[in-house]
Amino acid sequence: MMTEGWKKSSYSNGEGGNCVEARATDQGAAVRDTQNRELGHLDAPAPEWAALVAAVRGA
Repeated sequence: MMTEGWKKSSYSNGEGGNCVEARATDQGAAVRDTQNRELGHLDAPAPEWAALVAAVRGA
């Protein structure tokens, strides 16, 4: 199933706007464009994912 384990951003407006989905993987996380799921995803190792999340949160 294409949606298994994927979580949409809580900032998504629910109208098909510009948003991403992410899910945990054994190595870190995967991220994909909600509007273009068929194009695949980007994998991020755990240290890089943690750095991205910290940067977005302003930590």
